[in-house]
This record gives sequence, structure tokens and C-alpha cells, in this order.
Amino acid sequence: MPFELPDKAGLQHLAREFDWDLSAHDAERLVACLAPFANGYAWLDTQPAGLPEPAYRQRAWTVPESTENPHNAWFVRTEIETAPSGPLRGKRVAVKDNIFVAGVPLSDGSALLENFIADYDATVVTRLLDAGADIVGKSNCEYFCLSGGSTTSSHGPVDNPRKPGYATAGSSTGSAALVAAGEVDMALGTDQGGSVRSPASWTGICGMKATRGVVPYAGGMVMESSIDYIGPMTARVADNAALLNVIAEARPEPFDARLGQALAGVRVGLLSEGYAHPLSDPLVDTAVRDAAAALQGLGAGLSEVSVPAHHDGLAIWGAIVSDGYWQALRLGGLGYNITGPYSTQLHDAMSSWQAELPQMPINAQVLILLGKHLERYRGRYYAQAKNLAERLREAYDAVLQHVDVLLLPTTVQRAGPNPQADDLDGIFAHAFNNTINTAQFNATGHPALSLPCAVREDLPVGMMLVGRYFDEALLYQVAHAFETAVDWQRA
Repeated sequence: MPFELPDKAGLQHLAREFDWDLSAHDAERLVACLAPFANGYAWLDTQPAGLPEPAYRQRAWTVPESTENPHNAWFVRTEIETAPSGPLRGKRVAVKDNIFVAGVPLSDGSALLENFIADYDATVVTRLLDAGADIVGKSNCEYFCLSGGSTTSSHGPVDNPRKPGYATAGSSTGSAALVAAGEVDMALGTDQGGSVRSPASWTGICGMKATRGVVPYAGGMVMESSIDYIGPMTARVADNAALLNVIAEARPEPFDARLGQALAGVRVGLLSEGYAHPLSDPLVDTAVRDAAAALQGLGAGLSEVSVPAHHDGLAIWGAIVSDGYWQALRLGGLGYNITGPYSTQLHDAMSSWQAELPQMPINAQVLILLGKHLERYRGRYYAQAKNLAERLREAYDAVLQHVDVLLLPTTVQRAGPNPQADDLDGIFAHAFNNTINTAQFNATGHPALSLPCAVREDLPVGMMLVGRYFDEALLYQVAHAFETAVDWQRA
């Protein structure tokens, strides 16, 4: 609707919301003071959206038949013009369905947006196309990307290719399943609390959350700007580094520069707080420690290190995401202070979200109601959590002065069966239990890479390497050395 300034009565009504008894005389004076603003808003109403035009215009999309979508991992299939050459020429890539691809549907896993068509390309999408990648579709994801499980999407649950009927973890469910099934070479996911790394762990692939700011988030659906990341998901370490080379904003060196280098002199620290959690599967802890021993056998130094604040990290992250997501949702899913384009069409499409609340999955209902409740505290807990996130970062950095890499389980459990639709406890547990070791690094910004290290009872085990800021090349070096030396599917 066009912008309208409040009249005198409207200002008095607004003032009463602040417990301010605004007199008619003062209201009339304030109306006069507001008048100059009207011209600016009237001008804005006449302007086009100002969104970037896609560089590659030939595009088509289709909804796959169920026979073409055995794991329900696809949202839509696409055919998009791409550069005739480049470092990713010939690579088939899936893009998570919360990332803008112009002219292609974007639902963010929800029925609310089932008719929304993205109106610009995310920065990472443009970079993929410039690199010659073949974007072959959008991948299914969790409802508003609020779950670490794989059952809350309005388009149905995603099945783990490693074991039928089992969860992939989330929220980058489809991206992980498509890579694990070999249907694509690479995929993009987003990670707000582990949503790239957790599904990588449960499906036996590689997933990277790079250092804060390395990959531009422009064109990703906002959850909370300070914890939002886009990351590469691949079957092999070298491909992961190659994909990150393409989508990254800045890099101190090519991310694949150290692949093949020996591990002599690399110091690996087993983060003791990452193991033996009350929910930990002992098979996971043992498998990751065995992988650490394998790294030691390859020449790395190995020691046990401790960051007691690791356990506090979930409370810190939780306060940031719950308050931050509520603010973004109130703004039509856009959020303030985002670098990159804003889709006013998305804002309009999200305007009716409150009517959908009774039908949303339980984890979304909990997070939204908590956000609304937090309004009474006026950002106090968000501010405190942001302060403590800096202290948490310093705690990890202090240990990373003595070791080069932290090693811990990505997820403390292996994949479990997908809960049934009426199993609310199971859905809620899957939504948040997969963040136990991952969410801390969304709050602190450290790079973290998950890679498969073993199979236990037919299910992959993922280990996570965490490094200093902008030290992704070292994480890839360690991961590649392990991958080359150890057959994780037999370990």
C-alpha cells in the first residue's frame, strides 16, 4: 500500500502506545514536522525495486515426478544458461531452496511461499554461473530452515540415501541427500547452527562453514544476520575446496593450495568438551578418536585440549538466534542491515505468516512464540549473548594458539529414523539436538569443516575440524590427508 503519514488523531493513538498523553496542540505541531518526510516516501513508492538483473537469462524449471525424486531431495529441477567455460564447467550443482535463483520458485521449505518466484540471483549463484557450473535444481529444505532434522518441510521428509527411512539431518536436507546419492557433484547449503555440517555428518559427505564473511550471504533467506552462512557440500574434499574458491568473497590463499601436503608439524587438539555429552553415542566418540589416531599416524601432533565455555555456547547461540530470527520474521523475512539486495516481493509474500502459525511444525512454533515473548526484554538477552559470543571466540582462540586445529564429533549421534508426523517429541529432538557441537561456531565465526570418518552399524560418522579465522586451507589440508589415507566406509 502507498505510504501515508498519520494525522493528528493517529499520532495521539501512537503516543498512547508509549503511555504518552500527547495533547492535540502538540500532535498538530508534530504532524507539521513530519510533513517533509512524506515527499521522500512518496518518491520511494514511484521507484523500481532496484534489484540486479541476472547475467544469464535463459532459464526453465519443472517439478520432478516422484519417480525422478526417490529421496524427496529435489524441490524443483532447473535448466539455466551458464558460462561456456570456467573452473566448475561440467559440474552439476544443486542450490538449497532458501537461496535466490532468479525466475525459479523459492519456498524456504514452506507452503506459505509456494507461489513465490525469486526476483534476483544470490551472489553465490552468479558466481556459480560465471564459473560454468550447471545449476540443475533447487534442493528441498526444512520449514523456514528451522530444524536440524529432515521431516518438517511442507514438501515432505527427505530420506537418507545411506539408509532408507532414516533422517539426513538438516536443514540442508536435500543438498546433502543429492550429493550422497551421487545425483549432483556439488551443492550449496546454508548453516545457521550446523545446517551444512550436520547433514554432511549424517549422510557421509563434506560440508564447510567458512570463516564469518568469507562467503557472501546476499540472496540467502535471513534467519539472523550474524549467524547466517552459505557453504559448499560435496562428496570429496578437493571438490569442496574448489567450490569454496568460486563462491568466496576473499581468501588469503586458494583454499586448495595445501592439498597433498604432509601433516608433519600440524598440531591437532581433541576438544574434550565435544565428547561424552549426555546425548553422545559412544560409537561416535570412539570413531572420531580413532580418526584422530589416524591423523597422528600421518604425522600430526595430537593432544587433548579443553574449552569449558564450549558447553555454554548453545545458550549463547540460542539467545542470538531466537531474538534475531523473530526480528527478521517481523520484517517479512528480510532483516535489517543485510549486505545485498532486498526483495520487497518476498516481504509481501511473507506478510500472511501469522495465519500459518497453527500449521507450522512444533520447532517453528516454539521459536516464534519465544521470539514474541522476548519482546518484553527489549533485546537485553540478545545483547548479553552477543557480548558473550566474543568471549567464547576468545576462549577458542586461546587454545588455537597452542594447536592448529580442533577435532570433535560433528554430531554427537548418528542418523536415526525419520520421526512420523505425529511424533512431536521426535521432531523437536531432531530439530535441535544436532546443534550440540556445531552452533557455537556460528556464534563465534570460526571455520568448521565436517567430513566422514567411519561407518558404524551402516551409518556414517562425521568428524569436525575447527580452525583459526581464515585458515580454511589448513582444514582442507588435514581433511584431504585423512581422506586420502583412510577408507572411511571401512574404518
